[in-house]
Amino acid sequence: MTFLKSAATNHDGRLDAPLIDASAFSAGVYELHVHIGAYFRKAKQASSTPAFLDIVTVRFGVDDPGRNYHVPLLVSPWGYQVYRGS
Repeated sequence: MTFLKSAATNHDGRLDAPLIDASAFSAGVYELHVHIGAYFRKAKQASSTPAFLDIVTVRFGVDDPGRNYHVPLLVSPWGYQVYRGS
């Protein structure tokens, strides 16, 4: 595995720009490590210590780097859902 980039979300919990520039995007398997425990601690919404969920790892495959890969992650301190957006 090769580390590509780190980014922080804005006040809405979204990235302001694509995580990977189209010119650097290629077919393969990618992993996102989302630090939701830190996100909820910063928002003062942490409900337990240690956090029930701390780092969520999302592994997904890219077969066509020319297509759009929007990977929404809906989170709460107790669960998450991920899907391929449009």
